[in-house]
Amino acid sequence: MKDEELLQAAVVARNFAQAPYSHYLVGAALLGRNGKTYTGCNVESSSFGLSICAERVALVKALSEGEREFDRMAVAIDGGEIAKPCGACLQLLSDYAPGLILILGNLEGHFEKTPITELLPRPFSKGDLLK
Repeated sequence: MKDEELLQAAVVARNFAQAPYSHYLVGAALLGRNGKTYTGCNVESSSFGLSICAERVALVKALSEGEREFDRMAVAIDGGEIAKPCGACLQLLSDYAPGLILILGNLEGHFEKTPITELLPRPFSKGDLLK
């Protein structure tokens, strides 16, 4: 699957976002090594700590369906900026997809490609728990 196609899947997923408080709609599309795409959108709660980001929704869907290896993830938002995953998403993605390539874009189709290690160069890991 081409990067642009994966980004388009994220744009479509964004249409299902539930963001009545921030109005910040986000869609994500995670490509498994098996070729299957898992999508997610952000879902907000009035108790803000219970909200969940699009990236984590897509990852949890994939994991819950047995996928364990990942290739790329596209994330799409509104506006002229490109998507920027939060620290919680980067940490969880690092735990389960440490070599992931992120395609961060917007509705206009502008995007940049970056390895997750560039955005979170020193994630907390299993090795830190063994010390």
